[in-house]
Amino acid sequence: MSEQQYFKFSNQVVVVPLLAILSIWTIFLMELRFHINLNEYGVYPRTFSGLKGIFLSPFIHGSVEHLYNNTIPLAVLTASLFFFYRKIALRVLFWGIFLSGLLTWTIGRPSFHIGASGVIYVLASFIFFKGIFSKYYRLVALSLIVVFIYGSLLWYIFPVKDGISWEGHLGGFITGLLLAFFVKAEIPLPKKFDWEKEDYNEEEDEFLQQFDENGNFVEKKESRDDQNETIRITYHLKKELKDKGSE
Repeated sequence: MSEQQYFKFSNQVVVVPLLAILSIWTIFLMELRFHINLNEYGVYPRTFSGLKGIFLSPFIHGSVEHLYNNTIPLAVLTASLFFFYRKIALRVLFWGIFLSGLLTWTIGRPSFHIGASGVIYVLASFIFFKGIFSKYYRLVALSLIVVFIYGSLLWYIFPVKDGISWEGHLGGFITGLLLAFFVKAEIPLPKKFDWEKEDYNEEEDEFLQQFDENGNFVEKKESRDDQNETIRITYHLKKELKDKGSE
């Protein structure tokens, strides 16, 4: 696949992040409007009822600050996933939510774990490691951008602050790493110059023929025959003109 085909914009780059943001904000506004608390639908570790939070917890947030802190990273990283890895994006998103939620359910403290931060860690981890593993210059550049913008998130996979589900962050980070390693993605073929091709022959290269073996420019001189070549011009007269001239 060529670079032009691989980096082709699609509606998913806009639609999926927009749907994700609208979903989490709509649910939060419904909680405020109807005075309900949906925290019990989060992940509650090592209980059968807590399993439902694996897919429901990313849509539930405890405060406006919590929701706001997750909105922009979720939009940016989801858009990046669907632009740079669109063929495997849905697969990564599904398994990322499932596995990160399952890890949180396994290792988490006995409390309700809510929020989309686990998914954010999945996306940040996957995009970073997948770009490094691919060794493709554009995807590596994307990995470096993710580190530059969201590198500070790494601290929150440890219990450094009360009230934060570091278990969910750690589960998301590990899940992103595993998906980057096991989910195969088709990497675009970089454009090759003629001198990079296997069948390239230096002797047939018109540009290199202008230089000698030491790299010095060689000025080609015209041969004497070419300089003394005469130019012949042949005139073709129409028959009508000849007839008029004979009158």
